[in-house]
Amino acid sequence: MPELPEPTDDAADHLTDDVAIATLRSAVMRLARRLRHQRVEESLTPTEMQVLATLARCGSATPGELARREHVQPPSMTRIIAMLEEKGLVRREPHPQDRRQVVVSSTEQAESILDQSRAKRDAWLAQLSSGLTEEERAVLRAAAPVLEKLAQL
Repeated sequence: MPELPEPTDDAADHLTDDVAIATLRSAVMRLARRLRHQRVEESLTPTEMQVLATLARCGSATPGELARREHVQPPSMTRIIAMLEEKGLVRREPHPQDRRQVVVSSTEQAESILDQSRAKRDAWLAQLSSGLTEEERAVLRAAAPVLEKLAQL
């Protein structure tokens, strides 16, 4: 059987990058899943919470804009908005330029739920990070802007 060629430095770097990427993906997914369980309002689905977070971050939007931002079909977003409106978490108002459309915005109750949820998740992460070394916490502080950049791409 012929011997395989020795890997070049580029090949070794690529393998290391592949392993690091797989490890990062797995860790981010597990952490995100655990974070989703740190909810204040159990009656809201993760998708409903995400729509409220998008409204808080981006401001009022049409149902079509929300559907595009959340990568769901417009009929699905219409149902999500109806459920959130029924719970008093969003309100629909006439579009200022196009009377055929509505603009969806969050209510004070929704903003309060989001604030409480963020505080609960922050406290949970702070508790977890208390078990890390100072060096590990420094790595997390340095990685946070990079992870944020990846999330925005």
